[in-house]
Amino acid sequence: MVNDERSPHDPLPECTRLMAGGSKSFFAASRVLPARVRSPAVALYAFCRVADDAIDTSADPHAALGELAQRLDAIYDGRARAHAADRALARVVATHRVPRGLLEALFEGFAWDAEGRRYETIDELHDYAARVAGTVGAMMAVVMEARDRRTLARACELGLAMQLTNIARDVGEDARHGRLYLPRAWLREAGIDPEAWLAAPRFDAALARVVQRLLEEADRLYRRAECGVAALPRDCRPAIQAARLVYAEIGRALERQGLDSVNRRAVVHTRRKLVLMARASVAAVFAPGHPIDLLEAECGPEPERAVRFLVDAAAANELPGRTFYQRTLRVLELFERVELRQRGLAWTHRAVP
Repeated sequence: MVNDERSPHDPLPECTRLMAGGSKSFFAASRVLPARVRSPAVALYAFCRVADDAIDTSADPHAALGELAQRLDAIYDGRARAHAADRALARVVATHRVPRGLLEALFEGFAWDAEGRRYETIDELHDYAARVAGTVGAMMAVVMEARDRRTLARACELGLAMQLTNIARDVGEDARHGRLYLPRAWLREAGIDPEAWLAAPRFDAALARVVQRLLEEADRLYRRAECGVAALPRDCRPAIQAARLVYAEIGRALERQGLDSVNRRAVVHTRRKLVLMARASVAAVFAPGHPIDLLEAECGPEPERAVRFLVDAAAANELPGRTFYQRTLRVLELFERVELRQRGLAWTHRAVP
């Protein structure tokens, strides 16, 4: 049993510092999360960040992966090491029963980076994004107690969308480190030889078309992810909607600078982030512009192929029982869905003469 009491040795402050120094967009969105979710979210992010850094800075990435597997063994055995991120993750694992398979899939994505794997098609890139980002979406859904398959699918797909946005934004930075994540088949279709381009990265109209194509795929996934926001606990929706809007806005910023992510890095400025976060909060309070059932019908019941194994892993690990508080939240959510459905019927009757 992991002690959940705060103490002078509480690992969360150090984890928060790691988060603040990493993804500024994710950190900003996390501040809107309710406290019961913010702490495990910070712990998950910190461990993922530490694991990624351990592999990136190691002279032997495969040895680093082996070390991380041992740390994971210790965490799941209830004997986490002294590192703040390990102790914080152990608390989350004990409290929320985070499936180990999700973290192992994340490590597999790190291993693909270490071995310099190439991605020929968009489907192969989805497989990579599922591991390094879809896993995070699944784990976030788990700590929010949102374990039904549709919600898990949308959470994983939001991770996919964010990773594709990151790839579109970081084309030049990745190339300067000898990495190329854009689908190579798309590059060749645009008349670009991937190896020649990687040897001498430059921006032109052909590359702009490939970047635009990737942003369009990300936008498709952001639309799917929106279908899952309304299924989250009410107090979690503003943060997840904010993360979705802020990351999607990176794509808009990239478009405004002519899709050049080789010579420049697209940035969403603080004022714009605040506007989007305010919009996300309003969207969580009022009903969506059209009924939830229509949103779900548009998304479809099945997850994207690349994330199905993540959905299976997370859905299979349902908590055996719920506290009174959790059961009460669930009843309120059910009433809310009934209300949205009734509004949807009224909307349909008004729309049809």
